[in-house]
Amino acid sequence: MIENISNKIHDESRQGEAFSSLNIENEAYNKLFYIESYGCAMNFADSEVVASILHANQIGATTNLEDADIILVNTCSIREKAEERIRKRLTEFKQLKRQNPGLIIGILGCMAERLKGDLLDEEKLVDIVVGPDAYRSLPTLIEEAETGQKAVNVLLSREETYADISPIRLNSNGVNAFVSIMRGCNNMCSFCVVPFTRGRERSRSLYSILAESEALFNEGYREITLLGQNVDSYYWRDDEKNENVSFDQLLEKVALISPLLRVRFSTSHPKDITDEVLFTMKKHDNICNYIHLPVQSGSTRMLQMMNRTYSREWYINKINRIKEILPDCGISTDMITGFCTETEEDHRDSLSLMEYCKYDLAYMYFYSERPGTLAARRFEDDVPLEIKKRRLQEMVDLHRIHSLEGMQKDVGKICKVLIEGESKKTSEEFYGRNDQNKVVVFPKMNFKKGEYVQVKIERCTAGTLIGKVID
Repeated sequence: MIENISNKIHDESRQGEAFSSLNIENEAYNKLFYIESYGCAMNFADSEVVASILHANQIGATTNLEDADIILVNTCSIREKAEERIRKRLTEFKQLKRQNPGLIIGILGCMAERLKGDLLDEEKLVDIVVGPDAYRSLPTLIEEAETGQKAVNVLLSREETYADISPIRLNSNGVNAFVSIMRGCNNMCSFCVVPFTRGRERSRSLYSILAESEALFNEGYREITLLGQNVDSYYWRDDEKNENVSFDQLLEKVALISPLLRVRFSTSHPKDITDEVLFTMKKHDNICNYIHLPVQSGSTRMLQMMNRTYSREWYINKINRIKEILPDCGISTDMITGFCTETEEDHRDSLSLMEYCKYDLAYMYFYSERPGTLAARRFEDDVPLEIKKRRLQEMVDLHRIHSLEGMQKDVGKICKVLIEGESKKTSEEFYGRNDQNKVVVFPKMNFKKGEYVQVKIERCTAGTLIGKVID
């Protein structure tokens, strides 16, 4: 059994795969659901859409597993380890069903789309299987499952599915929120299952995105993250005005809602992020100088096999262009070690690229073959596990050096921080993030969550800046 290892530098703001709680008042419901979300930010955002759909059908949320009539697991298929953890969790939930035969268990998201009816027919772990584009059918599927029927809907859509739904914010701190702007991916990277589980790209209406973003600001939220599998390929046709709307135009319109509304976005494909996006970021102080730019490998040969559509040199030129236009821009990435046929030379190319870019944050994994992908069909997964793990550890060790160096460069500087909540280590401190997405911790004093403060950095760890508020 292959285990994926990732390096996650300490981040006070990062959420794990925990149950979700609602920020709405208790009401009288016909049933209660409990939901767990795994994987990317898009899955957490989708769980908020699910909560809204169920709430409208008198099915409320609970954070107490024992009170739930329905248990839902929103899943990730990007790596084998994620699916293994979810299967284990579903097995635990099935034990609860033996004690409560009326309990309904449902699996949502990418793993549901990939495996479809297998979890119902062969493994009998769940009662409901719902793909990412079929959440509107959940109330009906719950009714079907209660009668003992097989309840499955994994149809993918060619249109944006949830543009008119106002998500109910889960795990909300009242400061940060996700806003989905598009779904799906057309990029067919050979290692990736997302195009098969999320479908083709389709973008949401500009006006619905602006309405949701403005509503969040009016409710007191001060930072939104525009989400998509590939946000830079956002494209929407405004037929009334006979105009096309690109991502840089959307980004600017969201930023113009208020200078007090911070805007972030994720994720960017290197081939699609444009100078227009970079100049829009430079133009507006409330668009954060931070870009997540996954590279996956520093070897041109590996990038070609991964079908990433760019070379090492092209990617370096893109990094140079970002730094030219936005000198203080924070950059993070994704890296894979041990992809099919990867040699020591290929691995050294990845390490040397990391030396060049010195990423502020990196998510690093060893390759995990996903059934149905182009790589699974075309290539042999031929790098031994122990070599994958060794190369990954070398990459992790190098990144820790870069992360600490990057943090140390900020000591003595003053940065603007949005207060997001109490530090996990002590109730006497607040934490927030600066423009470059670095976590900053400082004494509470008389400030409140959701306020902006100027913090002078006095010291740091590899993952956290520590300072004090200045006047």
